[in-house]
Parts: sequence; C-alpha cells; structure tokens
Amino acid sequence: MKDLKVRTKEFALRIIRLYGKLPNRTDAQVIGKQLLRSGTSVGAHYREAMRA
Repeated sequence: MKDLKVRTKEFALRIIRLYGKLPNRTDAQVIGKQLLRSGTSVGAHYREAMRA
C-alpha cells in the first residue's frame, strides 16, 4: 500500500487535471473551483497534521 502522503498528492493531481477538463461554463467553473479547493486541501491537511 502506498504511503498516504503519496496518495494524497496523486489525488490532488487528478483533481487538478479534472478541473482543467471542465467546460468554461459558469456553473461548471463554480462547482469546479469548489472541487479544486476541497480536493487539493486533503494533502495540505495531512501534512499539517503530521507536523503537529
């Protein structure tokens, strides 16, 4: 099993790629930005918890 740090980074990269493929419609961009924020914050929260 991969280390959680690696898995969260890979997840964030997948979310970024998904966001890049969304259409430029306003509704897709609004939802996409929320997805981007929440999907990439997982790794940041993990790293912060490990430093605590």
